[in-house]
Amino acid sequence: MNQSDLLSICRTPDLLSDAFKEAFRCHPSGVAIITADPGDRPVALTVSSLISVSAAPPIVAFSLSSKSSASQAVLDAESVVIHLLRFGNLDLAKLGATSGANRFGPDVEWERLPSGEPRYSTVGTWFRAKIVNTLPTDGAIIVAAELLEGQAAPVDDVPEADTLIYFDRRWHRLREVHDGANR
Repeated sequence: MNQSDLLSICRTPDLLSDAFKEAFRCHPSGVAIITADPGDRPVALTVSSLISVSAAPPIVAFSLSSKSSASQAVLDAESVVIHLLRFGNLDLAKLGATSGANRFGPDVEWERLPSGEPRYSTVGTWFRAKIVNTLPTDGAIIVAAELLEGQAAPVDDVPEADTLIYFDRRWHRLREVHDGANR
């Protein structure tokens, strides 16, 4: 295979889909969990599609798959809690990504905020948000949410506090390497 074969433009749907999957497989992303309660039960799901949209007002966006059983419940809720995960929250990330798992079972530490939303109490960085807009797409819904309250945990030097990322279909910790001159 020569260089021009590697750089050929993908124009057929199948080839373009394969190129898309390969590109995003090698594009690391942060990991978050969205929790909500539409009134009948708490739901949660892990996402790696969270992006910042605006700082003033603080707005984020994320994607909900139409294949997820929790997506409609999140959309039916008036507000959500967005948990930004650290490496120490890896088990929680896996739980939110496992189909059919009991995400609010007796072994899971969670509480309800005074406003009623479920929040994982072991996650130090979280925001309560109201959904302000949605954009349906083929197979997913893009959700924009305005942050209402929350907290950001301080960054420490312990490995469990390292940012959790999803890269190449696996979970990883992101650790910035400092030398003495950059501190």
